[in-house]
Amino acid sequence: MSNTAAQPQPPTQRSSRTRRVVIATSLTTALALVALANMTHIPGTSIDLTTGVGAEGPGPTFNTLGEFEGKEIVSVDGAATHPTTGQLNMTTVAVRSNMTLAQTLNRWLVEGDTLISLKDLYPEGMSEQEVNELNQHAFAQSENSATFAALNYLNYPLQVEVADVVKDAPAAGEMQAGDIIDSINNNPVRTPVEVVHAVRDHKPGDTLNVGFTRDGQQRDVNIKLESNPQDPDVAWLGVLLSPKTLDNISVDYNLENIGGPSAGMMFALAVVDKLTAEEITGGKYIAGTGTIEADGSVGPIGGITHKMKTVSEDGAEVFLAPADNCDEVARASKKDKGGMAIIKVNTLKDAVDGLKAYNEGKPYATCEAS
Repeated sequence: MSNTAAQPQPPTQRSSRTRRVVIATSLTTALALVALANMTHIPGTSIDLTTGVGAEGPGPTFNTLGEFEGKEIVSVDGAATHPTTGQLNMTTVAVRSNMTLAQTLNRWLVEGDTLISLKDLYPEGMSEQEVNELNQHAFAQSENSATFAALNYLNYPLQVEVADVVKDAPAAGEMQAGDIIDSINNNPVRTPVEVVHAVRDHKPGDTLNVGFTRDGQQRDVNIKLESNPQDPDVAWLGVLLSPKTLDNISVDYNLENIGGPSAGMMFALAVVDKLTAEEITGGKYIAGTGTIEADGSVGPIGGITHKMKTVSEDGAEVFLAPADNCDEVARASKKDKGGMAIIKVNTLKDAVDGLKAYNEGKPYATCEAS
């Protein structure tokens, strides 16, 4: 008996053809899956293939002491201003929706974005356009609040002026831009915060008496409050409020296509810096975020770690963080925080005082995990 192993036979033409068919089929399937992962809908149908989630990641940053498209981002008229150096950068997040599966995986796994439910982006019953319009109103109101807070901090006498009336709001048809609000239910008001608190002390459906001056004439009107579109349990008047100084100082903001209220604190700091002889930046690159009220109180915002990452990579030396965001800031990675000094802020005064202390090498409040 021979111990010689059987010699392998060359593949038959049929087995080669089978392999080619299998390879071709696998490649076709893979290409089809890739194409499907990049589709927003199946062609010729109404079947939606988007993932139903949004992605929140680092957005652009703007120096509020600088320019945008050739105009000062924050310009002050009617008062002496002072030269500024350094930077006071507001920060943003970029939000994406209507993403394919491939786009969603890329934003999450490659870019490091945070995935969020579309219900958090677009409350039930509200379209994307309606949410964008509300965000634009919030941004405009943050500008007005920033002006109030800054001028209040600098002790300028102020009045509460109606900057705009929201379309179809309770105040529409009763009030108009340029009205000076003097009282709510016969109680004098001096700041937008007092107006907001007076409205929120009521419920949707309550009637509010608003006293105001128009063209030098005293007037008053009873307005039935409605539910706030963003919070149905909160009463809503529907006016945007702007500061009017007795000295006729005006502040203009020239930044477009940004929404939400989170730039308020940095806008207020820019106004303060321009109206005071001492530079609050110390010539350094300062960045930060936070809402602001007319009384100078600073509130929390979303996406703070993404905002920190943007400016830390851009070379910021200091980051101003709202106190209510401190736990999140303290837990942020070294990659997000970089080498930035973090100053904890409850009020506009905290921000100014914290920067002064930092520039002088003195202790300042910072964020620590609770």
